[in-house]
Amino acid sequence: MENYPTDFVGKETLEAINTADKFNYWMFSVIQPYCQGNILEIGSGIGNISSCFLKENASIYLSDIRADYCKSLSQKFSGSTNLLGVELIDLADPMFGSRYNHLCNKFDTVFALNVLEHIENQNLALQNASKLLCEKGRLIILVPAYQKLYCRFDEELGHYRRYTRKTLLKAIANGGFSPVKNFYFNLAGIAGWLLFGKLLGRKQIEKGEMNLYNSLVPIFKIADAVTFHKIGLSVICIAQKN
Repeated sequence: MENYPTDFVGKETLEAINTADKFNYWMFSVIQPYCQGNILEIGSGIGNISSCFLKENASIYLSDIRADYCKSLSQKFSGSTNLLGVELIDLADPMFGSRYNHLCNKFDTVFALNVLEHIENQNLALQNASKLLCEKGRLIILVPAYQKLYCRFDEELGHYRRYTRKTLLKAIANGGFSPVKNFYFNLAGIAGWLLFGKLLGRKQIEKGEMNLYNSLVPIFKIADAVTFHKIGLSVICIAQKN
């Protein structure tokens, strides 16, 4: 397994988003109804979404591709009785089946938020995610939307691509899943991404900007609802293992 060093831009971005409690809980509340049984989070990072699950008394396994994040997660949530474990998992590992045999067919739900766009071989990653799931297990994927929005933010964060509902559904099908539901999320985020990433060429999201956005989340939730999730900065797919 490849040794992944600390991603400083990614970590600073996660820390900026960590302060946005309303935004994190909004994202959690959108995917939580589709999570059931034995749950695994792929790419837990510093635990922004993990903490929402644990606060709601959900039993969950956490994971990340980086050892320093896994260590941080273990320390941060050491007092949580609902934390079932922390695993170092690389979805793009070509030896996934043998290396992670102890995790195969173990989970009812696997979710990965802002993970797939970081993996060059997305088909391999999705096929490996399927191995983690039990029969008819559920996969939840959230990825950045619209290739036309690709900008300096994406480059610095190590994104290979952005998606549409159509391209994500195609990837999901190639990975061995049948879609249950898919929709866009966070319409208002498009304006900020265009302004700071596309027009101003910023390298990363700043805490001050994220805090301002966080304060407006109640309004942004209404915007998503009245547009019926037809457009957004991210696209979400809920799928079932074939």
